[in-house]
Amino acid sequence: MKQVKLGIIGIGNMGSGHCGNILEGRTPEIALTAVADLRESRRSWAETALPGTVAVFEDGDSLISSGLCDAVLIATPHYDHPRLAMLAMEHSLHVMCEKPAGVYTKQVREMNEAAGKSGLVFGMMFNQRTNCIYRKMYEIVQGKHYGEMKRMSWLITDWYRTQAYYNSGGWRATWDGEGGGVLLNQCPHNLDLLQWICGMPSRVRAFCHNGKWHHIEVEDDVTAYLEFPNGATGVFVTTTADAPGTNRLEVTLEKAKLVAENNKLTLYELEIGEREYCFQATEGFQKPPCHEREIILDGENPQHVGILNAFAGAILRGEPLVANGTEGIHGLELSNAMHLSSWLEKTVELPIDEDLFLEKLNALRASSVKKADVQEVTFDTKGSYGSKPQ
Repeated sequence: MKQVKLGIIGIGNMGSGHCGNILEGRTPEIALTAVADLRESRRSWAETALPGTVAVFEDGDSLISSGLCDAVLIATPHYDHPRLAMLAMEHSLHVMCEKPAGVYTKQVREMNEAAGKSGLVFGMMFNQRTNCIYRKMYEIVQGKHYGEMKRMSWLITDWYRTQAYYNSGGWRATWDGEGGGVLLNQCPHNLDLLQWICGMPSRVRAFCHNGKWHHIEVEDDVTAYLEFPNGATGVFVTTTADAPGTNRLEVTLEKAKLVAENNKLTLYELEIGEREYCFQATEGFQKPPCHEREIILDGENPQHVGILNAFAGAILRGEPLVANGTEGIHGLELSNAMHLSSWLEKTVELPIDEDLFLEKLNALRASSVKKADVQEVTFDTKGSYGSKPQ
């Protein structure tokens, strides 16, 4: 096999963007052979915009059973991710799954078990792990060169969305269609990076405000307090209603502080560890000597293309993935914990009570409002934004 024959299930915003990257030749070891979408308008777009060699199917099940693919990329609404992934594995197809892994961890755990038994390549589209800033933060924090983490905070409020965005599709911003709001749609990358760089917290207390700034039924404003097993603490704040918004990730270690903001990474390096200095110092107000410098990075940030090229390398030559699909459960559990904490109005321990979470989610789904599907903004085949054909 010289190329991986790939089918893309779901050709909305992300799926059509992936089509563009492949057709532009940015993934030379991947050939696009099939696409599928439940919406007739998106199938019409595919038949017009994609080469005639790309088969178009009405649903993912048909694409999976067609025999035209070696692998599938799942870019459907969130609830369908695990079911389609498991069905693809049953047909001996490798799987790349868009974020999030699913809506609730009980569902994703079943998918992970199936992946483990299949022996197939299973990847997750955590493209922000390819960003040189976050790769370096992972290396420094997990390498323990500056000691243990003491504190982290992520103010990630530059996910601005208008009401028009939420009106753009019937599944958006509903409990039954999407399963959540900013935590499940915009923040899976941030939650994955948080646990990847800092580790999983052991306790969470969160405040999720539903429809605070938009006419939606899911959360668009979240503040969460985190406690980690080593005693470190953290704060995670996000919204889709701040303009211009901020994206600042700060991690304080025993001997340094890292700040990622405005596309650069700054290191504040102490000459002596804070804990050691605290009990040795004879002066009450003097801080330990500190040197500030911007960390020079390799500049590499291949994003979705990097994920797909690694996926092809894993299938063809057994090379490592950027993110194994089974890792998707970690950030999702953090999201589920924030929701559950807010619903119960108390601190929750991790791992969460998965049955209780699902009970609460299903109650919200039962009263969820279904919206009519309206015009949706999507990618054209060149990867730029354009309106969906009527």
